[in-house]
Amino acid sequence: MATTDPSTGVLVIGQIARDLVLRVEDWPPAGDSARVAERREMLGGKGANQAVALRQLGSPVILLGVAGTDAAGETVLAQARRDDLDLSWVVRRGETALLVDVVDGEGTRRLLEHVPEQSLLTVQDVQEAAVAADRVDTVCLQLQQPAPVLLAGAELAADRGLRLVLDGAVDGAARDRLLAAADVVRMDAAETRLMTGIEPADHEAGRLAAWRVLDAGAGLVALSVPDGDLVVWPEGEQLVPHGTEQVADPTGAGDAFLAGLTIGLRRGEPPELAARRAGAAATSTVRRLGGRPDLRAQRPADG
Repeated sequence: MATTDPSTGVLVIGQIARDLVLRVEDWPPAGDSARVAERREMLGGKGANQAVALRQLGSPVILLGVAGTDAAGETVLAQARRDDLDLSWVVRRGETALLVDVVDGEGTRRLLEHVPEQSLLTVQDVQEAAVAADRVDTVCLQLQQPAPVLLAGAELAADRGLRLVLDGAVDGAARDRLLAAADVVRMDAAETRLMTGIEPADHEAGRLAAWRVLDAGAGLVALSVPDGDLVVWPEGEQLVPHGTEQVADPTGAGDAFLAGLTIGLRRGEPPELAARRAGAAATSTVRRLGGRPDLRAQRPADG
């Protein structure tokens, strides 16, 4: 049974980019070339990927990010409109961020990022979009933005009593303030090291890292360990094993996991069930080339 007002949704604060995804069978040696077996161009960036996943799973979504005034910006926002995202507060300036994802036949990827400074949000952007938070119950804050922007986003959530979901990592003084305000924190292995100083090399180390974040104030933590995704909250934990299917591209798995977890928690599901919902979303996404999810078949029947 859903526990949220269906007229409310999620505000996603994060990156908007153009994704160029290339699949090659083998990496070429230095000075050589490789034939591209498959090419895809799409709306991307972690903020946009999370927003699309949340919308596919049934939540209204407002996206706050920056798209360029160039042709790439027009193209990605046209796709975002087809995805039924609310773009009322998207900022237009500069050049659209570009992410080049190159994946080999084994599912190993290399990511090239061109993220101009103007493609990052500013505190003013967040403040001018504050009214958008009046229409949501959850704020998803993607931590690749400047620290003052992150703190402004967290303040936006705190002032209205909204659920705050953090994705990624940030260091420095902002980390403690954000963790103290967070209801949910999701991190991959590298982000866990940055946020906690602990290498999540096994289940026990992952549990230790998760409790370090819980002790800092977070309500629930999800992080990657070698055998799956570990979700920990004060009363328990749930390990969601990685799927056994061949991984086409790991890009976007964390974004889909975050979306599934957020949807489950918004519906009032117990953390164990929300964690399994998140794992199913991530497993579906790694079967696809590129970070763009397709989770429509996993949308709750009453979502």
